[in-house]
Amino acid sequence: MNYQTFEQDQDLTAFIKCYWTLESPKAETPEKQIVVPDGCMEMIFHYGDLYKQYLDNGNSITQPRCFVIGQLTRPLEIEPIGETGIFSVRFHPEGFLPFIAIPIKEMENTAVSLEKLFGKDGQEIGQQILNASSTSERIKLVEKFLLNRLTDTETIDSIVRSTVETIITANGQLPVDELSRLTKIDRRQLLRKFSSAIGLSPKQLSRTIRLQSALKMLLSDQFSNLAELAYENEYYDQAHFIKDFKEFTGSTPKEFYGTHLKMSSLFYGTD
Repeated sequence: MNYQTFEQDQDLTAFIKCYWTLESPKAETPEKQIVVPDGCMEMIFHYGDLYKQYLDNGNSITQPRCFVIGQLTRPLEIEPIGETGIFSVRFHPEGFLPFIAIPIKEMENTAVSLEKLFGKDGQEIGQQILNASSTSERIKLVEKFLLNRLTDTETIDSIVRSTVETIITANGQLPVDELSRLTKIDRRQLLRKFSSAIGLSPKQLSRTIRLQSALKMLLSDQFSNLAELAYENEYYDQAHFIKDFKEFTGSTPKEFYGTHLKMSSLFYGTD
């Protein structure tokens, strides 16, 4: 399994966190993989075979070949159908807003095809990316597409952007009242701004970022026991940490470490 990340163009730094690719041969016995919420929306292009996406009722659907996955508020269970070849654009938590015309909240936990989001333009960029022969060519194509759609660089509220930076810097450990005090705006107003720009509330994003911080410590063995891991990430206690961990990953820390370590260490063990 080969996972690589690539830097974004300077003109898109405020919106895109990175590009990444994942390639893997077809497995004799495909394994389900867990994608953990991280507060970032992704634009995915399957130039390899497609993936199954499992639903809450146990049924599955086949993901579109080219799509944007909305904000995740629960673990996403997927499974490769054949040979994996993925090119993805990972946006900052608030970074996808300038490129979309529909409410971001409507995309929550959903893979929406580029054709549905962007019409003929979405269909065309999808084909161009799939037909490209290298990652560098794919990056140039998607950057041109996104820059052409970037008509208003002021779309993202400065308060939202600065609050997101504060949440990330604090590893999601600041309460919403403190975020409201720092931004000097009403809590409800802050919630409305986040909902429209990110699709998550400040509390949801903070919980996601804090869990990501704990997950990275778990994967890099930077702790001696779960109580220490909970304490370092300012959970009330070990039980609170395990409850949040299970909500975001679908399993306990011990179960996750044993079952999902290989895939998760690719995405969360490095940044």
